[in-house]
Amino acid sequence: MARTTPSEREVRIDLAAAYRLAAQRGWDDTIYTHLSASVPGEPGHYLINPFGERFDEITASSLVKVDVAGRVVDGSGVSVNPTGFAIHGAVHAARPDAACVIHLHTPWGVALSMLPDGLQATSQFAMRLHRRLGRHAYEGLALGAAEQARLVTHLGTLDGLILDNHGTLTVGRTVAEAWMLSYLLDRAAQAQLTAMAATGGRLRVVSDEIAELTRRQWVGDGSELDGDLEWPALLRGLDRSLPGYRD
Repeated sequence: MARTTPSEREVRIDLAAAYRLAAQRGWDDTIYTHLSASVPGEPGHYLINPFGERFDEITASSLVKVDVAGRVVDGSGVSVNPTGFAIHGAVHAARPDAACVIHLHTPWGVALSMLPDGLQATSQFAMRLHRRLGRHAYEGLALGAAEQARLVTHLGTLDGLILDNHGTLTVGRTVAEAWMLSYLLDRAAQAQLTAMAATGGRLRVVSDEIAELTRRQWVGDGSELDGDLEWPALLRGLDRSLPGYRD
């Protein structure tokens, strides 16, 4: 489909919605973890949540504009978490195509990050991400320049990362795509871990050939992104269940 560059207002609405949809699914971690989006027409500027607000409180107008170092540039004086933005800033700087970066500590995602073999081709959800997830070793809470470089190297041109003993990260060309990839990753992790618990770790894993075929079938010719169809439906539901995010 033909795509037009969204306005900042449209990106703000989508990102605020993504925060609230994440909250509804229990993906939030009190006030921690982040979803960020690049500002159209303003290279090096990004939108992120005000530090201290819950995901279900985020609105389009409350999002804060920061630079790649997490410094507030919109004159609002609102506090953000520059340490938390270190991951996002590094990814945005290395991947101009990553219009949205989502980093989460969901229970299923954290549990998946503890598994030596990570995500396996055990469900259709997982096959969308077959060979599209990197891994980044846990290095503690601090994220200096050296670790940022390693993280973006591990991400490369992939759709996301399993952050060992930490959580997950996905990127998307739109907010909707990044959110849907997080959704699929969390569902895949839940399905795999549930099956492992029920069978003592024994899993029926699809062959690499079939998993790759499924992924190619899923993405098609690339003209339709994950989220293109789902996002309007998700927003309709959010308008009924948790309105106010557009404010």
